[in-house]
Amino acid sequence: MADRPFVSIRDLRRAFDVSKPWLSRVLTGEGRQVLTAVDGVSFDIARGETFALVGESGSGKSTLGRMVVGLLPPTSGAVTIDGMPMTHPASAAARHRLRRRIQMIFQDPYASLNPRWRVERIVAEPIRAFGLVRGKRAIAARVDDLLGLVGLHPEDGRGYPHAFSGGQRQRIAIARTLASNPDFIVCDEPTSALDMSVQAQVLNLMRDLQDRFGLTYLFISHNLAVVRHMATRVGVMYLGRLVEVSGGDLFAAPRHPYTRMLLDAVPDLRFTGRSRLPRKRRIR
Repeated sequence: MADRPFVSIRDLRRAFDVSKPWLSRVLTGEGRQVLTAVDGVSFDIARGETFALVGESGSGKSTLGRMVVGLLPPTSGAVTIDGMPMTHPASAAARHRLRRRIQMIFQDPYASLNPRWRVERIVAEPIRAFGLVRGKRAIAARVDDLLGLVGLHPEDGRGYPHAFSGGQRQRIAIARTLASNPDFIVCDEPTSALDMSVQAQVLNLMRDLQDRFGLTYLFISHNLAVVRHMATRVGVMYLGRLVEVSGGDLFAAPRHPYTRMLLDAVPDLRFTGRSRLPRKRRIR
């Protein structure tokens, strides 16, 4: 259906049991304690769109992103991608096909790359896992093409992750992400560990790749300047809940008080010396 959202998230919830061990609870008389990281979040993402999630650390952004790609099972709720349920696909073959279409770019490019593997093996792993190309020469040629797409040289495939800068490592991670020919990519703070100049290069690369391959992004960030550059629509998360969803008018006319506080916290020389109200955290 033409009007069906490409990604649909409905009433997604994730709770973690943070209780003390059973014996400690018996001796102290304490009950179980549950931390709700994501609390009933719902939104849609259209094909080819960049939907950004913003919020402070601990607001539940990364937890939600991991649930969307299947790295973390939800306590309740549903994720549907192109009409197919993420949590309970029809068959193992359907799950395999769906997972090929979903990838994730992590915050720390060094931690997400195997330090014992050469770059060429890292990038080739999704190709082999999903059987997209057969034969060593064909796989090697595909890896060279992918490295070229992200601004690296084919010779870089012979090196190890430690030999590259942070920006180059993130380019390697993006090449690995593209190796499975995905349709949907969750980007979890993909540039927050990089220098400002390198951030701009990686963000422009991601936008170029989106235009070229028609990619759909769920972009997670706490940097509102990055979000303004990348996002089609923005969702604001606060204490595990989605409190506001807006397009370009979010920055000009925020509706929720927490959104206004986020924007107010952005450094701006024009407001030097102006008093600002501290945010009071709500106890749940």
